[in-house]
Amino acid sequence: MSRIGKLPIALPKGVTVTLADNKVTVKGPKGELTQYVDPRISVSIEEGEVKLSRATDDKEDRALHGLYRSLVNNMIVGVSEGFKKTLELVGVGYRASNQGQLLELSLGFTHPIFFMLPSEIKVETKSERNKNPFIYLESCDKQLLGQVCSKIRSFRKPEPYKGKGIKFEGEIIRRKSGKTASK
Repeated sequence: MSRIGKLPIALPKGVTVTLADNKVTVKGPKGELTQYVDPRISVSIEEGEVKLSRATDDKEDRALHGLYRSLVNNMIVGVSEGFKKTLELVGVGYRASNQGQLLELSLGFTHPIFFMLPSEIKVETKSERNKNPFIYLESCDKQLLGQVCSKIRSFRKPEPYKGKGIKFEGEIIRRKSGKTASK
């Protein structure tokens, strides 16, 4: 039996789960999310818990069992608590600002980068004197949040020599020594 898939998911207060045509819809205080579930995986809602089960013990069915359990759990956590990610801009002259959903990044290129964020994501930028700028992103959709963070990070990935670039808060960049250290 799948170790992840067999775990029941407890429903917090204020969260409702509905099932219709292999689609699970989760509503909560932070928003509403919908996820398609493969017909080989059956979803049942009973006594404040969501349980997922599979018909066969095939390798692919076992993998789908754990996958859909994790996806449904992420949806429930997202609409009740939400997910947050923090990006840090490391580099001289690197700046970030936002007007609503439009994020403006100055990353050492000849031009600023304008990035329009989806409406499901809340963004906040913070710049203090003599400190690195931060971008705070918050959403109920974990997949979308990760995808947007990855896209922002791809504008200027951290490089291993000076550590300049966009990195996640707390991320450790493996540093390399330069040419002078080899002598």
